[in-house]
Amino acid sequence: MDVKKQLLNLTPYQPGKTMDEVKRELGLEKIVKLASNENPYGCSPTVKQELIQHLGKAATYPDGYARELRETLAIHAGVSESELIFGNGSDEVIQILCRAMLEPGKNTVMPTPSFPQYKHNAVIEGAEIREILLKDGYHQLDEMLKSIDENTAIVWLCSPNNPTGTYINEELLVSFLEEVPRNTLVVVDEAYKEYVTAKDYPETVDLLKRFPNLLITRTFSKAYGLASFRIGYGIANEKLIRIIEPAREPFNTSTMAQAAAKAAVGDQSFIEKCVTQNKEGLEQYYSFCREMKLAYYPSEGNFILIDFQTDADLLFQYLMKKGYIVRSGKALGYPTCLRITVGTQEQNAEIISYLKEYKMKQAI
Repeated sequence: MDVKKQLLNLTPYQPGKTMDEVKRELGLEKIVKLASNENPYGCSPTVKQELIQHLGKAATYPDGYARELRETLAIHAGVSESELIFGNGSDEVIQILCRAMLEPGKNTVMPTPSFPQYKHNAVIEGAEIREILLKDGYHQLDEMLKSIDENTAIVWLCSPNNPTGTYINEELLVSFLEEVPRNTLVVVDEAYKEYVTAKDYPETVDLLKRFPNLLITRTFSKAYGLASFRIGYGIANEKLIRIIEPAREPFNTSTMAQAAAKAAVGDQSFIEKCVTQNKEGLEQYYSFCREMKLAYYPSEGNFILIDFQTDADLLFQYLMKKGYIVRSGKALGYPTCLRITVGTQEQNAEIISYLKEYKMKQAI
């Protein structure tokens, strides 16, 4: 049987090793996973209470409109209900956009290294990929502008960027949006938005009326701690949402996911605590990097990319034998770096002690 020729050179997404896999392989009792930028503090306690009330609905289809979640999130985000689209994680919102707007003859502009699903989905749709290298970990917005032409359907911005943790400030973003043609969609991926503490980070929702070609993607998988429920969303003007909605599968978010997300949105005090603890955790890594004279990118996410000036896979294996799963930079475009999710204070301190131990052995 034939498949699209674009699929022949693609590989499925390779998730990191699970804790159970590593336990079995290495015979370890304790495993700490700091590889997937999950919230080490889990989710709000109110989520569990909400889920119990929905256990009896397993035999019925979910609300395809996600009305209760939509109403709650619209108020929280300061938008109208018709300006929201939901997906099976923000990944699916990206897929919906590619399905709706990309085809052979169209092109799409994106930063690299960045979130790989922009490129993956664009390749499947047969669009031309125009990748612009980051400079010192940041988007080269001027170079991205130069790559846009009359056939550019989507421009992707990732802020904070995965894997560097860097962000696009308000002045730069507005200047960029002013230059992009109105028939080209600009997607700002804000998967880590809740963790941002930078004062000049843009309030992108406020820009929607001024720039009708702007769409924002966000997720409940990171700060909200709902990664296993797979639910995210996009925000854009009503007309744009209406145009892309037919590319969304019916019932694409489950009843339990909608309930969990609604409860999570209602507990912003939990998010505030997580953001404070995350900032404190980042300071632990910054202090370590300064002490060991290691280069790193200041992060506005819940992870940090550190250059250890060594083969990242070897260091990854060393840490895994100690019971810590991280992400090797080799798969992310940074072959001598590790991307480490910020854990609890205790987890951060322990993995830092192992990293120091490794560096000391190298120095001998």
